[in-house]
Amino acid sequence: MKIETKTARFTTPLYLESGRILEPFEIIYETYGELNEDKSNVIVICHALAGSHHAAGRYADEAKPGWWDKFIGDGKAVDTTKYFVICTNNIGSCFGSTNPLSPDYPSSEPYRFKFPVLTISDIVKAQRILFDSLGIHHVKAVIGGSMGGMQALCYSIEHTRFADTVIALATTAYTRPWAIAINKIAMEAVRHDPAFNNGHYKKDDLLASGLPGLAIGRMAGLIAYLSPTLFNKKFGRNYAHTDGLYELFGRFEVERYLEYNSYSFPKIFDPLSYLYICKTMNIFDVSRNEDTLEDVFSKVKCNLHLISFSDDMLFFPEEMEEIYDIMCKIGKKDQVTYKKIQSESGHDSFLVEVEKFEDHVRNILKGIK
Repeated sequence: MKIETKTARFTTPLYLESGRILEPFEIIYETYGELNEDKSNVIVICHALAGSHHAAGRYADEAKPGWWDKFIGDGKAVDTTKYFVICTNNIGSCFGSTNPLSPDYPSSEPYRFKFPVLTISDIVKAQRILFDSLGIHHVKAVIGGSMGGMQALCYSIEHTRFADTVIALATTAYTRPWAIAINKIAMEAVRHDPAFNNGHYKKDDLLASGLPGLAIGRMAGLIAYLSPTLFNKKFGRNYAHTDGLYELFGRFEVERYLEYNSYSFPKIFDPLSYLYICKTMNIFDVSRNEDTLEDVFSKVKCNLHLISFSDDMLFFPEEMEEIYDIMCKIGKKDQVTYKKIQSESGHDSFLVEVEKFEDHVRNILKGIK
């Protein structure tokens, strides 16, 4: 599989939903496979909160491959021998696209809290500017899970002629109070950590010592991303063999897992980006400028395929079912499908239980004319 990573810089202003302007801005993106002559074999992949443009394959010095490597590649569900796949790093994220630590032009100082609050629509608009610059004005499919699924829905509603097919996994039409509450824990933990220094931390300091507030917030996220069944199966009541049961800070294996996976997170993910992305997800609502969800989904012209996961505790299956029911109610039953996967890994099932839905996606892509 051919992999290329590039950065595009735009000096024309990006007009945001808030009324703010982002100018200039950069997008880093990765491509897989070969673009055919008439540019008709493109599939767009959209990433989740902590994801990046590196969706598949492995760099020479990498311990782990891209975050959806099980799904994208030669002969896989998104087959890079057939399709030219593009994944961009969302603006606002910290893996190379313009974000709160980028310089606030013409100053060389970072934006920090001067960075604008972004919406999913803003992120998708920036992607469309990139694709237009590449001469890509129409694609076979847009695929994304979680926050990436929000982007996929946005494409189906706001860029109705762009994709033949949209596949949205483990997502929602609007963020419910439960998910907002989970994000609130993370945001408050970050804001009130002395090491955050009201957003004026130094990146090198975080690499050296981390940020406990972001780690604690990440723990809350991990609990919502997984499921009680998985916790029971994976950890039970097992106790860390190095710790004493009657030591106050002795740990169950589940506690050790949360520590291990959370305290390393601030060394790879920027806390300001985390705050801004949580805000973007919290304010997501496809019907914010319309009277009803029916009005919004009446705009859909592509084929929309919805995939939920039975034990998802962040965006519950009924949230996806609601979209399906609305599409049927407004006479678009022939444009929508819905599949609930019996899963065991909670919200993260869209990342780790690929074998349960890959054939379904493969069949959807085969059906695109």
